[in-house]
Amino acid sequence: MIFSRSLNWTAAAALAAFLASAPQGVQAQSGNPLTRLEGAWSGNGTITLKDGSQERIRCRASYKGASSGGDTRIDLRCASDSYKFELSSQVAYSNGQISGNWNETTRNAAGQISGTATPSKIDVRAMGQTFAALITINVRSDSQSVSIKSPGSQMQEVAINLSRQ
Repeated sequence: MIFSRSLNWTAAAALAAFLASAPQGVQAQSGNPLTRLEGAWSGNGTITLKDGSQERIRCRASYKGASSGGDTRIDLRCASDSYKFELSSQVAYSNGQISGNWNETTRNAAGQISGTATPSKIDVRAMGQTFAALITINVRSDSQSVSIKSPGSQMQEVAINLSRQ
């Protein structure tokens, strides 16, 4: 049961990291909102489990590659009192659409992400072998609020606020 709880939470946090790559303000000259995200981000939040309990989480993320015109590589490390994980992902932006793959190495989990992006909001659906999640990101200046909902899983909701370092 702990592995399942950890896997669902890991997947959600991984998705949060991807979604933290939401565009800020006006899109970059290339039209790719991910280009403005390169660099380091960090933040805190909470995870709500199926039994109603909550834990605080801390996350650090880095984004590389969007300015070169290729995929954006996102690396995320998150920890709570009970969990630690590391995520790597490659995502692409094209004409308002976001798509990509992620891999969480400590638990050997993987999946795909797809959805839409505007300068102030991202809505995506994440799919993996053992879960599905709906994610909404609202962007304000140099901060982002991430909401992940995965009904029916051990991890019911994740809320994270990230800021540029």
